[in-house]
Amino acid sequence: MKADTEPGGDGPRAESVTAFTRRVKLLLETNLQAAWIRGEISNLRAQASGHVYFSLKDAGAQLSAVMFRGDALRQTVKLRDGLQVIVYGEVSVYEARGQYQLIVRVVVDDGVGRLQRELEALKARLAAEGLFAPERKQAIPTLPLTVGFITSPTGAAVQDFVRIMTRRKWRGRIVVLPAKVQGEGAAADMIAMLREAQALKIFDLIVIGRGGGSLEDLWAFNEEPLVRAVAACTVPIISAVGHEIDFTLCDFAADLRAETPSAAAELITSHFVDGLERARQSALALETLAAGGVERARAQLDHARSRLRLLTPAAQIQQGFLRVDDLANQLVASWRHALQQRRQQVGELRSALAQHSPEKRVQLESHRLLSLWKRLQAASPRSVLNRGFVLMRDAQGRPVTRRGQASADQRLTAEFADGTLPVRVESKPGQ
Repeated sequence: MKADTEPGGDGPRAESVTAFTRRVKLLLETNLQAAWIRGEISNLRAQASGHVYFSLKDAGAQLSAVMFRGDALRQTVKLRDGLQVIVYGEVSVYEARGQYQLIVRVVVDDGVGRLQRELEALKARLAAEGLFAPERKQAIPTLPLTVGFITSPTGAAVQDFVRIMTRRKWRGRIVVLPAKVQGEGAAADMIAMLREAQALKIFDLIVIGRGGGSLEDLWAFNEEPLVRAVAACTVPIISAVGHEIDFTLCDFAADLRAETPSAAAELITSHFVDGLERARQSALALETLAAGGVERARAQLDHARSRLRLLTPAAQIQQGFLRVDDLANQLVASWRHALQQRRQQVGELRSALAQHSPEKRVQLESHRLLSLWKRLQAASPRSVLNRGFVLMRDAQGRPVTRRGQASADQRLTAEFADGTLPVRVESKPGQ
């Protein structure tokens, strides 16, 4: 059969990436049946959608896997990094990345992961030998001048370490001892650097570490030769591997464990920073003491100058003048005070005489009589008539104050304020 060729060319026609990937997808999904696979879970990620992504690993290979939400909800095994499992699933190709992956349908717990089992067994054996005993550990120098850092020279860990040491204004020297920190040969590389550092005899402190990662990424720090080399190091050594939750056997073998390389930098510089602060406080205290001494000396000098001026003849004459003026002022003030007292006494006598004067009593009695006269006027009948009232009198001139006192055809006199007026009762009141 003749192969397709490019227009105008003699070679085979080129496929697009999409078409080729689809052929691979069809080939794999058609020819590979679903199977049971044993491995260790790592890089576990649970998405908000409910899908779960992870890698399935063993000592020789790694396989990407995904378990969709429906399958994940049916599982009874709680997935975690380092868990040894047996999974059942089929191969599929994710075309957007051209990556094949295992679509997991079932997960069965296969016990503790191989690497974790090896780690626990080695840890127990080395602990039984006393390799991690506290009495074997050396004291960390408080102010190391030269620090060696065994790590990858291109990793973020060394950058964070140097940045923090610089920010805290550490005055020592940092020497990066480059070594692989992950993969095959990493442990041997770090052992060689550790021996080199001891042979140079220039380091006050050694730090060995790297940034965080999975158990597989940090495995070099769990290998027995490196752990023993760290424990036997003649220079005080700090293990700073991974994140705060990561533990390696080097952490137990080292003289001190730091949660991270950044934490190691802060720990190393802590005493230096404290020393700088104490020096700063001492300088401020010394400056304060010096300033206070100068100020006190200046005050004493000013006082001596003042006393010297007071002892001169001119100052004595001036003091005499001031004393004379002061006595004159006191004399005038005393005379004014005596005069004021006499004036006050005369005023008090005048007031007492005024209180016993007949004129004042006459005035009081006149006011009282006037008040009584006004009350008498207010109570007189004339005063009542002036207010608009009328006084009725009978023929004998007696006041008629009740309606029942009047009789029919009786003649009465109505007295007003401006005169009288005769009146006649037409009928007996009440009829």
